[in-house]
Amino acid sequence: MEKLSVVIITYNEEKNIARCIDSVHSVADEILVLDSYSTDQTAAIAESLGATVKQEVFTGFIQKKNKAVELASNDYVLSLDADEALDPVLADSIRRAKEHFTSPAYRMNRCTNYCGQFIRHGSWYPDAKIRLFNRKIAHWGGINPHDKIVLQENSAVTHLKGDILHYSYHTIAEHTAQNNKLSSVAAESLFDSGKKTNLFKVFVNPCWAFFQSYFLRAGFLDGLFGWVIAVQISHMTFLKHLKLYLLLKSANSR
Repeated sequence: MEKLSVVIITYNEEKNIARCIDSVHSVADEILVLDSYSTDQTAAIAESLGATVKQEVFTGFIQKKNKAVELASNDYVLSLDADEALDPVLADSIRRAKEHFTSPAYRMNRCTNYCGQFIRHGSWYPDAKIRLFNRKIAHWGGINPHDKIVLQENSAVTHLKGDILHYSYHTIAEHTAQNNKLSSVAAESLFDSGKKTNLFKVFVNPCWAFFQSYFLRAGFLDGLFGWVIAVQISHMTFLKHLKLYLLLKSANSR
């Protein structure tokens, strides 16, 4: 049986961290929580459940996740967010993979719980993610806040059965507020990396995002919340492009 470190980044996650840690006990040889000086009981709860807790000032999602991977004791790492948990099928798949890792990276589906309902269609499912990997050939990349695992060229990826359960938003108001926050992070990251947008994208891309999620990817099969999520995805797309457009306009006027 090979060794596996589970790494989790946190900030004020006392409502979620116990569920996350409990779900990985059967697969983890080490549980490392990299906190950002939470003001609630996140660190205390994690330590009481057997996790090692380290503290670091938050400098960005990608930077913090890479730091957590770096601090792990083992080369094979399972990286989770605090509001995620393994379902029993995925936990069993990981235990089987641990008998002898035959791939440098493993992909798994993520199923989101939205306002109490698991979403099985639309842009949010299957939402496959690489989360288990050998850190020698992988690192976190992408553009904040949309991080992703970047592998060395020609690295094999194996898909595991089961789902990461993502307990996202408890209310629509919470989702709307997060859209505003994350769209600002995304616009600033895109601006810093030299990305461009225009008024055409400000108006058209949100419409396409809704059409893709609700119709092309059958979000309507999730009922009312399928509609709500498609609207929120459109809203997020609109805010991101609008804020980037305004940043570019301000920079060009200087």
